[in-house]
Amino acid sequence: MHPSARILKCLIIISCLALLIVRFYAAKADDRALKKVTFLPQWLPQAQFAGYYVAYERGFYKKYGIDLTIIPGGPERSPADFLKKRQADFSTLWLSAGIQMRAQGVKVINIAQMMQRSGLMLVAKKSKGIERLEDINGKKVGLWGPIFQIQPQAFFKKYHLNVEVIRQSRSINLFLRDGVDVASAMWYNEYHTILDSGLNPDELTTFFFQDHGLNFPEDGIYTLEETFNRDPDLCKTFVRASMEGWRYAFEHPEETIAIVMKNLEIAHIPATRVHQKWMLERMKDLICPVDVHVPMGTLLSEDYDRVAKCLRENGLIKQIPKFTSFNRCCNRYDEKK
Repeated sequence: MHPSARILKCLIIISCLALLIVRFYAAKADDRALKKVTFLPQWLPQAQFAGYYVAYERGFYKKYGIDLTIIPGGPERSPADFLKKRQADFSTLWLSAGIQMRAQGVKVINIAQMMQRSGLMLVAKKSKGIERLEDINGKKVGLWGPIFQIQPQAFFKKYHLNVEVIRQSRSINLFLRDGVDVASAMWYNEYHTILDSGLNPDELTTFFFQDHGLNFPEDGIYTLEETFNRDPDLCKTFVRASMEGWRYAFEHPEETIAIVMKNLEIAHIPATRVHQKWMLERMKDLICPVDVHVPMGTLLSEDYDRVAKCLRENGLIKQIPKFTSFNRCCNRYDEKK
């Protein structure tokens, strides 16, 4: 080989090595610039939380400088405990649970109220003679634990209904086998399981609490007040990335279901695409505000007051926390500019 060609070859090799070294250290610098953050959804990796998993898979969090770890949710992990013990930076909670925590002295704040309407409902079989409100009187009603009983109990009180409360498990089998006349269900979950069991909608009577002046919005994004005060921009960008995830999820349902199913498989949770598709569609109904002038993720003061007053009336809190101290909504950061 001619000496000049040999020199040229060496120069090319040295240049390539230099470029690789620069890229390596640039990547390391980018990694160091990312803020490490932990997030705990309050339940399994189902379509109820699709927006967060989509934002993670599509790199939206990294785009805003966040190196996110999603802690798998489930019955063995309490979002309330994880926040209190600082084992998670962010989590999802029901509005009623968040208000309870704040009233008990845990300084959690709501930084985005994702669900605008309650998905909690009561379901009955028409074959049991239940077609109207008054038909529930004297019936056996399946209810979940304390936090899930606030709306039903307020509903019974409002309409002067005397019922026999039966503790309901996570399964809907008691209702399907006629162990109870009326069952608790989430519109996006158990109600579809009932339909999937072979019952048709026209065979069922449904009572949505939101239709009876008892709208208690559920899933919101929460963090500790100290986290917000220490790094408000982190909270804003976490909400912004999450919002982008939800919008992308609603616009690309097939890709979203694939992401959800992948995470369910990783967690060894049996699920069907049909059920997850139903859940995603219902989450869109519950998350997207009816009023186009209300930004996604807004916590309305009237919703807050309604839930807080009901908690106080039922003896679950003594004092109502100030709305302004509880709500640090970051959703407007994400509005179109």
